Amino acid sequence: RSSGLRPLAARKCSRDDGSERMQEVTTQVNWLAAVVGAVTAFVAGSLWYSPWVFGRRWAEGLGFSLEGKPPLEPMLAQIAGLGLLSLFVAVAGSSPMIVLLGLAAFVILAYSGESFARHPIDVRLINAGYLLLAAHIMLLTQTLI
Repeated sequence: RSSGLRPLAARKCSRDDGSERMQEVTTQVNWLAAVVGAVTAFVAGSLWYSPWVFGRRWAEGLGFSLEGKPPLEPMLAQIAGLGLLSLFVAVAGSSPMIVLLGLAAFVILAYSGESFARHPIDVRLINAGYLLLAAHIMLLTQTLI
């Protein structure tokens, strides 16, 4: 009776570290749509968190003012996060269920983190609404471009 395991020396060495699979996935990505989706979502976020839409209510809920320039670190993190989310949508876009599950997990985890931080319900809903808006923008750009 064999356990199905072969000694290490008898195994065929494979150099596939996942790069072939990653290359296969990324060649199917509509990179233009991914970039346009991330940039458009960033611009939409600038409007979403502006004083004319939800910015004042959001800032009051967090106890700070919208006056002055936004801090650099969260802006860079926002750009990186939107880029990754747009790439996720582009890669998983052919499977609506994967996009839905990934997005649901992302929004719920973000909401949970804000709940632990004891952010007011208004802040949590404003942020969750923006994440949903950003994802919809990304899905739309994948469809249209």
